[in-house]
Amino acid sequence: MRTLHTYMLRQVIATLLMTVAVFTFVLLLVNALREVLGLLIQQQASLGLIVKAIALLIPWVMAIALPMGMLTAALLIFGRFSADHELTATRASGISLLALISPVLLLSLALSCVCAVINMHVAPKCRVAYKALLAEMGVRYVVAFLPEKTFVKISTNYIVYIGKEDEGRLEDILIYDLDAQGRVSSYARAETGRLQIDETNRVFHLHLRDAWHVGIFEGKHNAMAMREARLSYTNSPTAQREEEVRITDMTFFQLRDELNRLEHRIGVPATLIHGSPEDRQKKLREMDANREDLTTPIKVQIHRQIAFSFACVGFTLVGIPLGIRAHRRETTIGIALALILVIAYFSFIFLSQALDTRPEYFPHLLVWAPNFLFQALGIVLLARANHGL
Repeated sequence: MRTLHTYMLRQVIATLLMTVAVFTFVLLLVNALREVLGLLIQQQASLGLIVKAIALLIPWVMAIALPMGMLTAALLIFGRFSADHELTATRASGISLLALISPVLLLSLALSCVCAVINMHVAPKCRVAYKALLAEMGVRYVVAFLPEKTFVKISTNYIVYIGKEDEGRLEDILIYDLDAQGRVSSYARAETGRLQIDETNRVFHLHLRDAWHVGIFEGKHNAMAMREARLSYTNSPTAQREEEVRITDMTFFQLRDELNRLEHRIGVPATLIHGSPEDRQKKLREMDANREDLTTPIKVQIHRQIAFSFACVGFTLVGIPLGIRAHRRETTIGIALALILVIAYFSFIFLSQALDTRPEYFPHLLVWAPNFLFQALGIVLLARANHGL
């Protein structure tokens, strides 16, 4: 039995490593092409920074690649075992299917623990560091901050357009100044200019030459020629407060603290609410509704991190009997079936995140639905496969 288990684990782990590597590469390629490789191609970032950015992306994509790799490995290995009649020979030796797959199930539990650590701590930390690195590239490389022929909003009251950039020398510059309501109160235009960067303080100084400043007041335009003008803008991503991090980039403990903070801030003892009993009940219901509206997105994220950590177990329970039923050696069939199951699983995750502002639908509990569905279906299929049905 030990020899058989060792052989089974060796086959599953080898396939798992291969599939995880493939899925990780594909997911990295999709994200890297969209965000960082363009900087390298345009020589706006060094190879070292690009490698660092990709390394920070690896934990984030590994949280998805590990369950997908485990599912694909189960489908491929047990599909090949069934097609080569190795499973039949094992059963003829008096070994049940459940005894055969016990080390694979233990492997899926171990991977779930690894996914829990990644989902709840490592991936959010790396994601925050990755975004900070991209912002740092914006400080060091001017085109990352002000790309050509693109309207870019800086701070809350400026929109800048650059027609052409060449090593800090700018051409065809247009700057809109917005008022408190977001309307254009004035704008400036210059044929040339230069951008200087104070990397220590992360301050951009945009110098304009031979510019025109046009003020807008009550529909009237007042133009004024300016030989020189300067716009300064501070960009300090590392100085952001911790509470400004998006909840999708928070660790489990940060989410828990944020949830406790919101509940403590909103919660008011009923004895402090004045008025008639009917008015107090109405105010309490309004407070409860307000609390649910604010805390539900955080609850969804907390439950998603925990629930998705168990995806490896559900995928393994479903993948083994489906691989046996497929009874095929082709890798393409196994990967296609794995992608269909992954899409079905993630559809529940996407649905719960889309409903995170609708607490009446309990979206934080909906994220557990695919786990229960896959595990229940996998147990039924395994029981039938164990009896040869």
